[in-house]
Amino acid sequence: MNKQTVQKVLKSDAGIAALVLRIPVGIILAAHGAQKLFGWFGGYGLEGTGQWMASIGFEPGYLMALLAGSAEFFGGIALILGLLTRPAALLAAFTMLMAMTVHIGNGMFVSNNGYEFALTLLAATVALTIQGAGSYAVDNAIAKNVVGSASVNEPSHLKQVA
Repeated sequence: MNKQTVQKVLKSDAGIAALVLRIPVGIILAAHGAQKLFGWFGGYGLEGTGQWMASIGFEPGYLMALLAGSAEFFGGIALILGLLTRPAALLAAFTMLMAMTVHIGNGMFVSNNGYEFALTLLAATVALTIQGAGSYAVDNAIAKNVVGSASVNEPSHLKQVA
């Protein structure tokens, strides 16, 4: 992976606003993923969630529950830490897009089992995909370390002229 790719994926100058968005979205996603994967917080675990997913057409249900739960749980943890924020947010955005398909027929509002909650999380995760983790994130430390070490350790005959 070259330095420019690392910079594009990890580096973000979005400031503290990204942190303010990342933390609550990450907590919400991780909690919902924990419901699906582990049955925590009143969830049904993989077996129950898998049966429900199969009943609404997401087959095989167990695998779909594992994928959705993992995207939410591990993606949420990654967002909280600001670790691989853009890829984690993109994966969570896709998961929320799929969640919207389940609720779209019920209208927008949560009171009618609608899609507004998934839409809100979709908007937040798309924003994080675009802007990155912000200044206070593990991503920036990694980007600084990888780019810095790559330029120091790179053989002189491979260095590009600026």
